[in-house]
Amino acid sequence: MIRRPVLWTVLALLVGSLALTACGSDDDEAAGDATTAAETGGAATTGEGGGGGPAVKVGLVTDIGGLDDRSFNFLANQGLERAQDELGVEGRVVISRTNSDYVPNLSSLARQDYDLVIAVGFLMAEALDAVAKQFPDTNFAIIDFAQEELASKPKNVRGLLFKEQEAGYLVGYLAGLAVAEEGGANPTVSTVGGQKIPPVDRYIAGFQAGAKAANPDITAVNGYSQDFVDQAKCKEIALNQIARGSSVVFQVAGQCGLGALNAAKEKNVWGIGVDADQGYLGPHILTSALKKVDVAVFQTIQAVEDGSFSGGENTVFDVASGGVGLGEVSPEVPAGLASQVSEVQDKIASGAITDIPETVG
Repeated sequence: MIRRPVLWTVLALLVGSLALTACGSDDDEAAGDATTAAETGGAATTGEGGGGGPAVKVGLVTDIGGLDDRSFNFLANQGLERAQDELGVEGRVVISRTNSDYVPNLSSLARQDYDLVIAVGFLMAEALDAVAKQFPDTNFAIIDFAQEELASKPKNVRGLLFKEQEAGYLVGYLAGLAVAEEGGANPTVSTVGGQKIPPVDRYIAGFQAGAKAANPDITAVNGYSQDFVDQAKCKEIALNQIARGSSVVFQVAGQCGLGALNAAKEKNVWGIGVDADQGYLGPHILTSALKKVDVAVFQTIQAVEDGSFSGGENTVFDVASGGVGLGEVSPEVPAGLASQVSEVQDKIASGAITDIPETVG
């Protein structure tokens, strides 16, 4: 085991922030400090879009994990920034501090006639359903929730879904190989989930299946923090798992999960990142399960910009489409292990490996 210039930009952003928060909630009360317009590298531009007409306006509402999660919301913002750079769209990010911010934040953007409003995350489904009904002429998209599963099935909403179980399977397979390489009795790997919601469980179910496919003798331990923000909660769970013999910890908890990866570093075991490539944290990161939220956001904005966007259905991102996959593998991993996982990835893409579980047993 390893043991191992600027003044005018500021004024424009300040005015944009005041204008956004002043739109307030459904009854026109100000949302206050809970609604924060974040800088996105051009949030108040008024130029022309790629087609020569007025710039498409895109609003992005984060969940409570915020942009500092270095994974889910962070990636969504990267997709928006790419669209600003390459497509010339206007972009604004609104940060949700609590669940009660979702409706006012989504509504404030719709009231300002944004061409597309993106809800970042499964937990925003109920709020988006309510707002989409109120603003039927606004295009909406929601990450991690199927359009047909929204209560009112609004036709102006597009679901952006991912086969997280495929990415989970890949990192689990590598974890199983790494544990087998290190030897020892009672091989154990573990997962630290945030809230028990379908996207989280798909990652975990895939991870467990992949680990056991690579190493049938492995034991898989799982725990939930019921939190996506508090790193201390995830760190405590991970430390307990490591004490029970886990030599690989896979975090599926956003910003909270950074605490689990910190525990792995402290205890000199492997950690696995989620959504974004989190190898920047150090060589103790075995790899990361990639979920290309940035690509989903960019492509959806592009569809609005070129006029091909349609609500009432979903886009699904998987290994075959390049929407999920395996991050960089730690340089401390023998090259042969990475090549074995690459072969497994090809089999998933071709359909030779199917029926990867989506629910945790």
